[in-house]
Amino acid sequence: MHLVALKEFLYDGSWDEIAADLRARKTGRPHVFKLETRIEEDLDRIEKLLTYERQEGINLGDYLYLYKEAKSGQS
Repeated sequence: MHLVALKEFLYDGSWDEIAADLRARKTGRPHVFKLETRIEEDLDRIEKLLTYERQEGINLGDYLYLYKEAKSGQS
């Protein structure tokens, strides 16, 4: 969920932007956000999430809002 939230809120819903940022960080170029896990693992996760979104014709970011709404209704 961490990568999906980053994609939606820091990268305007773009897997390409977050992947480019990770690659920039890996090579020591300026980057936007410091992720806690290893870059290669996150790039692999991004590829899997992107593939899933394409196969299912969905945007996982849309589900963040549903999750937030469901959590707020559980109080």
